[in-house]
Amino acid sequence: MTALEIARGEIGVCESPPGSNEVKYNDWYYSRRVSGEAYPWSMAFVQWCFYMSGEPLPYKTASCSALLRWFRRNAPQRVNSSPAPGDIAIFSCGRAGIVESFTQYTLTCIEGGASPGNVADGGEVMRATRRISDVTAFIRWEEILTGEEIYKRLSEYLGSRSAPGRAKSLGIPCGAGNALDTHEGEEESIKYGTGH
Repeated sequence: MTALEIARGEIGVCESPPGSNEVKYNDWYYSRRVSGEAYPWSMAFVQWCFYMSGEPLPYKTASCSALLRWFRRNAPQRVNSSPAPGDIAIFSCGRAGIVESFTQYTLTCIEGGASPGNVADGGEVMRATRRISDVTAFIRWEEILTGEEIYKRLSEYLGSRSAPGRAKSLGIPCGAGNALDTHEGEEESIKYGTGH
């Protein structure tokens, strides 16, 4: 399941008691029960969803601005000005959510610690529709492998000798010049389970 699918399944989860920031996403993030104003949880929720999807974010933080800074320094190609479903939206008000859908001017995200009446704080996982102009940036972490990334993963999976031939048979560009022409006639017997 993707982080977005996991987030959808969490809609309706509330902190308890109300106003306490006591919620399972904070428990997971801090590895203990926390409570109080110092523990807003919109980013802890995003981190939890990506972790549960099997695609944990490369930088663990409960701070929206710290995550964005990390990506701008270390993976700038994943920071975008336009949204796609599954992106992490970093809002100028210091919140984060996972993009579900968007129009030209609005954005619907699944957000943790949200409230219908309060843009900055709340106590529930919910769908929130906000203006795209309120977003500082979008981070695209899931499902955007470049040809080079696919080649690298395939190389690790199959071993460096057989990967180029297998990549070519799957129609995957390796992004490494003429490397796909190497080992063209190589025979491989690889079984894939369902979903591969």
